[in-house]
Amino acid sequence: MAVAVKDVEPGQAHVAYLDDSAPTTIDVNAPIPLGHKVALRAVAAGDDVTEYGLRVAIASADISKGDYVHTHNVRSARWHNSVA
Repeated sequence: MAVAVKDVEPGQAHVAYLDDSAPTTIDVNAPIPLGHKVALRAVAAGDDVTEYGLRVAIASADISKGDYVHTHNVRSARWHNSVA
């Protein structure tokens, strides 16, 4: 996952990493608000969602590369057993 450092509109977007990885571009499928996540790779429902190398959520639906990642398609890893 990547965190948007500004509002991102659908279409091509540039991605820069915090490590030595080369910058790249991805096709964004939906508007991504500042501070929210976009998928850098496909994630199957039930798979872990990581951010900064840490497991933060579990995909509650299939997520395609470039999708907006938020409460509609993930569930918190911390509270994944909660029924609330």
